[in-house]
Amino acid sequence: MAAVFEKTNLLTDKQFHYCPGCNHGIIHRLIAEVIEEMRMGKKVIGVAPVGCSAFAYEYFNCDMFLAAHGRAPATATGIKRARPDSLVFTYQGDGDLASIGTAEIVHAAHRGEKISTIFVNNAVYGMTGGQMAPTTLLGQITTTSPKGRDASVSGTPLKVCELLAAVPDTYYVERCALNTNANILKAKKAIRKAFEYQMEGKGFCMVEILSACPTNWGMSPVESMKWIEEKMIPYYPLGVYKDKGAEQ
Repeated sequence: MAAVFEKTNLLTDKQFHYCPGCNHGIIHRLIAEVIEEMRMGKKVIGVAPVGCSAFAYEYFNCDMFLAAHGRAPATATGIKRARPDSLVFTYQGDGDLASIGTAEIVHAAHRGEKISTIFVNNAVYGMTGGQMAPTTLLGQITTTSPKGRDASVSGTPLKVCELLAAVPDTYYVERCALNTNANILKAKKAIRKAFEYQMEGKGFCMVEILSACPTNWGMSPVESMKWIEEKMIPYYPLGVYKDKGAEQ
């Protein structure tokens, strides 16, 4: 029987620890496929900090660093400057990148560091119990906002793509989602563009991916896909926020 599908060699055989319906596994697969298609498997280095992504080193068949909470961009900066021919990416959640790591990501973009960031936005702190994150939507119920997020108390949700697109030395920023097959394919193309720009010597690139967290949202996997479509995308519109390559 002819093989119609083969597993990418950039992922190990270890079973994911993620909850049912979590989108981290899909994102891992997209990253691994892009690396393999670019034939960069022996020259790629990933950095994952604290959070659901902390065990990414067990899933990617490449060199991986585990960074302190929020410090992945700083770690990646050092790696890229020491190994400029390597493809260096960070894999960060919203509780990490948009909270304790806000200064790190803004200044990496400000310096125009030639790294690529994959930013997984599921609107909560996933690993530690579903607490409110900087990206939690207004009215969204979490373990630390049982009555829903209140703007007068916690401010409005932080829009990271819009923030980083305003930084002069950011090169490429795009927001994607995984709620449909078409959007999954768009996310893969965005990841590839970010990686290609890096290997061309361009500046800082980030791909934000709206991702489901059924366990902490208190929903089924199917319901969570609908919630992304009806609640997250209206507040976090998909699309390219900055692409200096397309402007030239």
